[in-house]
Amino acid sequence: MRMLWGYLKSKCWLLVLLGACVGMFAWVLALYDLPAEAAGYGGLLCLIVLLIAGAVNFFRWRKKVLLLESLRGQAALLLSLVPEPQNLEEAAYRELLTELDEDRRTAVSALDARLRESVDYYTMWVHQIKTPISAMRLILQDDESEQGRALSAELFRVEQYVELVLSYLRLGGGSSDYVIRQVDVDGVLRQAARKYAPLFIRGKVSLELRETGLKALSDEKWLQLVVEQVLSNAVKYAPGGHVTVWSEGERLFIRDDGVGIAAEDLPRIFERGFTGYNGRMDKRATGIGLYLSREICQKLGHTITVESELGKGTRVTIGLARPVLEVE
Repeated sequence: MRMLWGYLKSKCWLLVLLGACVGMFAWVLALYDLPAEAAGYGGLLCLIVLLIAGAVNFFRWRKKVLLLESLRGQAALLLSLVPEPQNLEEAAYRELLTELDEDRRTAVSALDARLRESVDYYTMWVHQIKTPISAMRLILQDDESEQGRALSAELFRVEQYVELVLSYLRLGGGSSDYVIRQVDVDGVLRQAARKYAPLFIRGKVSLELRETGLKALSDEKWLQLVVEQVLSNAVKYAPGGHVTVWSEGERLFIRDDGVGIAAEDLPRIFERGFTGYNGRMDKRATGIGLYLSREICQKLGHTITVESELGKGTRVTIGLARPVLEVE
């Protein structure tokens, strides 16, 4: 009905023209004292021919519209599937579409080239910045003073931010750097705990790491990155507190008794760049860690959820069960 109404609206001028012609014929016949019924019969015959031709034209028009609607929403406009033009107007529109498509392809190619250049540059920068960081760590490794330990802790944060940038670039660049195999989850947890031990000690945060016995089908490096991001947030927002890691079934839980997350911030914590109330209190927050964690979990077939209450702490749940694939 929608198409029929649209078609009639586009062709209503034909009915107006037909009525005008019948009126003129009736007037001319009246001038010659001829019966006006002749104009009515002629108009009726013209109307019948018009309806038959209109019905044929409508079904052709409907087929073309349905084809165009089926092409709508595709990532790229396939001009080869667009119906062939039937007149000069349609030919002009097709030429315009062709030019627009060429401009779009050129713009997309230029944008892709710029993105590749940016990714290559920042990847090179990340690898280059690791050299002075390593040199500073060597300089500070024998400094047991309070100032030296403070500098080592801040340098560790710098290293983590650099690693975060590199992971972000790899993830955003469609990296296929995934090796899916059986992973010892306890081994991943121990590595992450050892890596963040200086921050736990400096922040006076106690860690209770319970054996899970889990073997997950995952990528060890990327799974460890997710765990590290969760532990990093726990240390940052639970100073002097307690962090507990345990498992139930194929779910891994990491809970802290820190400041918690405001209820209005919870729905947005996985958005890229979102820092929320806690992030605004901590000016160093980037809002990238949890976003990366969710993206990595999605690519690995895992899940990650967060439950929190302001002033009572936060619990992060990482679901390690992968979906069962059915072979058709």
